[in-house]
Amino acid sequence: MTLTPNGYRPRLIDAHIDNLLRMYGAVSIEGTKYCGKTWTALNHSESVFALDDPSFDYNNLKLAKADVNQAMDGDRPHLIDEWQTVPAIWDGVRRACDGTTAKGQFILCGSSTPPEVVSGDPADTPGSTPFHSGIGRITTVRMRTMSLFESGDSSGTVSLKDLFDSRFKARTGETPDMKRLIRLTVRGGWPGNIGLTFDDDMKGYPGYIDQLCEKDLPRTDRSKSPTRMKMLLRSLARNESTVCSNVTLAKDMKEFEDETIKDSTVANYIDTLNRMFLLDNQPAYNPGNRSPIRVGKSPKRHLSDPAIAISALGMSTNDLMRDLNTYGFMFEAMCERDLQIYANADGGKLFHYREGNREVDAVIEMADGSTGAFEIKLGADQIDKGAENLLRFSDRMADSKRVPKVLCVVCGMVPSAYRREDGVYVVPITSLRN
Repeated sequence: MTLTPNGYRPRLIDAHIDNLLRMYGAVSIEGTKYCGKTWTALNHSESVFALDDPSFDYNNLKLAKADVNQAMDGDRPHLIDEWQTVPAIWDGVRRACDGTTAKGQFILCGSSTPPEVVSGDPADTPGSTPFHSGIGRITTVRMRTMSLFESGDSSGTVSLKDLFDSRFKARTGETPDMKRLIRLTVRGGWPGNIGLTFDDDMKGYPGYIDQLCEKDLPRTDRSKSPTRMKMLLRSLARNESTVCSNVTLAKDMKEFEDETIKDSTVANYIDTLNRMFLLDNQPAYNPGNRSPIRVGKSPKRHLSDPAIAISALGMSTNDLMRDLNTYGFMFEAMCERDLQIYANADGGKLFHYREGNREVDAVIEMADGSTGAFEIKLGADQIDKGAENLLRFSDRMADSKRVPKVLCVVCGMVPSAYRREDGVYVVPITSLRN
């Protein structure tokens, strides 16, 4: 009998975790704060040891620091939550897995990676970082916030897998509502927000940025300034869903924040954000080493949920209704978050394509090597332009023998899913699933 909490809403990653538990001694679930890691892990666990449990003056944390074996005692699979607060637990789990051929022994949850050892810091102690990688014993999986299908805000009448398997059927959906679409983006995919009633001028997850920078950041990296980190998050938000360098971010901070900062410092802060799983960048697509096509290699920048970007900018639903240009980038981020989740559920990966002035918003490569190209358009009046771009991309890929199997415009303001005469699919994001 598992520890599944009452009200748990199943996640697409559940099936993947089950599979990994059959293959490895331990599974580490990584992801940003409040994305639902603990509840999902409990859904697969028979016992739990939570290091952030405040009971008896954080007795669990004290026990684990004194003897990591205390954290590993329990029925299997055994969950160790917020393990990174005592990094030696990783080595303890690895060693425990070495002593048995049994699979699915442990589940680790962490909202950051352990801090690096800083020479000369009196707080540094042996075991401040894991000594062993855990290869072959511990595997890691990235968990994201909820997709619209997982939160119940997509009908799921169109399957991404069906598109790749040529089983698409045209569907008539509901009349699109711009304000509802914006509200879903502002709300974000946070499980704790699902089902809440917000007013029309909602501003996203209240206090999320302050919590991250004032409370969580010092636990991850005491050397980083919360004020400067907030500035960087705002800069990343202004450049959401774009390919921008650290140099560009440094210039942006100087222009909008009146903050002079070196691009090397930006890189250092970016590293901390990665360790807190606050970034989920979209790598560039490469059609192959022998392809004559020379593509850009820089990733597309994404915060781990568009709601973080919106919160960082301090924008509300009504603000975005008046600024659809900004919302277009946030809508793209939401769609790419969902495409990532749906693709990953079937072993696929998400990329973007850039070659000179040619761009495609999203390229999915499935486990069997087949690819699909996706343009993301907020308004129905942009569908023709998106379809034309996809067809040009398909022609271009003929040179590398990587012609995409699927061409699709993911749209916000269309009521129906259909296939155009040119073969390009048009699918509302509120109809899509894995």
